[in-house]
Amino acid sequence: MSFVDSLLGRPLATSEERAEHIGVAAGIPIFGLDALTSAAYGPEAAMTLLIPLGLAGVHYIVPIITAILILLGIVFFSYRQTIAAYPSGGGSYTVASENLGDGPGLLAAAALMIDYILTAAVGVSAGVEALTSADSKLLPHTLLLCLIVLTVIVIVNLRGVKDTGAAFIAPTFLFVGTLLTLVGVGVFHVITSGGHPVPVLAPPPALPATVKFLGIWLLMKAFSSGCAAMTGVEAVSNGVMAFGEPRSKKAQATLTVIIGILAVLLFGIAYLSRAYHITAMEPDASHYQSVLSILTSAVFGRGWFYYVTMASVFTALALSANTAFADFPRLARAIAAHDYLPHVFLLRGRRLLFSHGVYALTGFTTVILILFDGQTDRLIPLYAIGAFLAFTLSQAGMVVHWKNAEGGYKKHWWHMFVNGFGALATGLTTIVVLIAKFVAGAWVTALLVPVLILIMLGVKRHYTRVKREMKDMTPLNLVNLEPPIVVIPMARWDRITEKAMRFGLLLSKEIKVVHIHSDNEGDEGLEGIWDDKVLTPIRQEGLQEPELVTIPSNFRFVITPLMDYILELEDRNPGRKVAVLLPEMVVRHWWENALHGQRVQLLKLLLLLKGNQRIVVVNIPWYL
Repeated sequence: MSFVDSLLGRPLATSEERAEHIGVAAGIPIFGLDALTSAAYGPEAAMTLLIPLGLAGVHYIVPIITAILILLGIVFFSYRQTIAAYPSGGGSYTVASENLGDGPGLLAAAALMIDYILTAAVGVSAGVEALTSADSKLLPHTLLLCLIVLTVIVIVNLRGVKDTGAAFIAPTFLFVGTLLTLVGVGVFHVITSGGHPVPVLAPPPALPATVKFLGIWLLMKAFSSGCAAMTGVEAVSNGVMAFGEPRSKKAQATLTVIIGILAVLLFGIAYLSRAYHITAMEPDASHYQSVLSILTSAVFGRGWFYYVTMASVFTALALSANTAFADFPRLARAIAAHDYLPHVFLLRGRRLLFSHGVYALTGFTTVILILFDGQTDRLIPLYAIGAFLAFTLSQAGMVVHWKNAEGGYKKHWWHMFVNGFGALATGLTTIVVLIAKFVAGAWVTALLVPVLILIMLGVKRHYTRVKREMKDMTPLNLVNLEPPIVVIPMARWDRITEKAMRFGLLLSKEIKVVHIHSDNEGDEGLEGIWDDKVLTPIRQEGLQEPELVTIPSNFRFVITPLMDYILELEDRNPGRKVAVLLPEMVVRHWWENALHGQRVQLLKLLLLLKGNQRIVVVNIPWYL
């Protein structure tokens, strides 16, 4: 077995696709890890905005998280309906395109692509943040750790959906188990202590209050930051085709489990933070700890359970980027199917994945992590806008879907109400998040969305033009089928050029051998051996003699004189094809290419760029 097969698994045949389908247990880590792990940073993102209130800010976190949970419930019921209506995969792009038109569809596509890229970046950076919270010595190596974690996730994902699910089940359930235990034990202590639990390890003191009252602006900012906990909810509806039959039922069950666990974790962490008087720390504090780290220390102390919990949080957060890796390639494939992205995203790789989507997401995520130095707090302001914009367009599209379905609004009025209410709620939230986070960095997302739309429209125009030019319903044209004029660039006579000459004699009787003669020492030209090596054998066989064209080059240029000659030859022979045969040595190892000149590659590129329909480039390889 090769190294690649050992690392990424053996190639899978198309007939093996059914074996790659997953169930609910594997669906939770594959499509739900991003949503579940947002409980680790969603409440903290909101609490960080409440730091100016000091200890008083803790009392507002429960109402804010409750509002987010109400919104989460609305989105949950909306997406259950989407899964039922689109059993082949009902992501925002598909729903918006089919029901609202191409414009809203592209808006949803751009928003989702940005959301998935940020999902991957935030997941990795939040996981590393959990690790550096446990050991502050690792803080200077944050970016390096982020890139290592990203590499591991990419390798696991390239092994295929089934292997990914199997690899992520244990970390996911360990994360969920430790946090549910934390919430359960913490709530028990709160109840038995009459609402005043004594922390095992006292939390760091809250910073002095600089703001006395919670204003509407601060509330909006805290709510919008906390909404980061809702990202990833759409993943299941995008990946319905990954489930085994009955797809819709298994996808709905997976979504229900994910949302149920997420709701318990979000409310539990917010409730215990208030009960234990835990506030968020400034992200750039010298001894920074995450809210989960402080809360776990308060409930259990710094014993074995603390380190198991923080290890599970780190692992799950780092792996939560997998949700983006599961859905981004599917989204890119759907967009490419409508000619808005390069068709390479339609191709399946060795493990039945849309591998080029994985490669693209890896590149974008790497750039984001480097630009923002792997800091979660610097990425959060860009987050959630794309997700909520996609939520809104998806639910609005579902309203139109039910209206146009058989029976119309009279039969589906309840479905229309649920999706319409969801569109209204998420639409208002999108506006709130955009306004509250605009200065902090949301303007970047707001700018990237139209840029991506323009790029996709440009790709569409290109494919439309290609189809228009390539379409030909006429019969085969047999007019003017004369042999081409063959041009063979030749620096010297050797086995490679001899092979090119043999092939040229098969193509045409009119052959031009072009030699660029420079003043370099050792360049004696071809005249000395031309009669003996070329013309004599040709005359013996009675074949048409080729013409030797020697072009002097006083400045040692080769490519320019060749290009000028070929283009001039084409102009002098209107209606004739010009076939340029390029002798090329093919080496055994890739690194050996650096030992040989690359003039052939450059000439080929220039001929393709500057030539036209009548110039044909033919490679004549010689395998070393």
